[in-house]
Amino acid sequence: MSKAAFSAKVFATYLFVVGMALVVVPNLLLSALRVPPTSEVWIRIVGVTAFMLGVYAWVAAQHELTPFLVASVYTRVAVFVILTTFAVMGLGSPMLVLFGAADLLGGIWTHLSLKADARHA
Repeated sequence: MSKAAFSAKVFATYLFVVGMALVVVPNLLLSALRVPPTSEVWIRIVGVTAFMLGVYAWVAAQHELTPFLVASVYTRVAVFVILTTFAVMGLGSPMLVLFGAADLLGGIWTHLSLKADARHA
């Protein structure tokens, strides 16, 4: 397994955990982000979506789908930028920046892993 595929599997696992938490105990995660609790279904839908994105990342890693891994770098950096923008604009808790930082760091890890894999190919 390539380094990039391994990083994608770690990211997929993160998405599985966050996705399931949002489906099963959404307010636990929301409280950690200092977001008011909700009983609306939207947060559980976000959890299902996160979990399904984890499935895509896992399958892409299993099959060494480099174009997907490259795209995931860009989208994870974008998540950080967007969540940081929401926090700066006062649309959400400043804790969103930390949540986005997980995506940013994972994206950087995958990017560096892709470069390392290319050097060793």
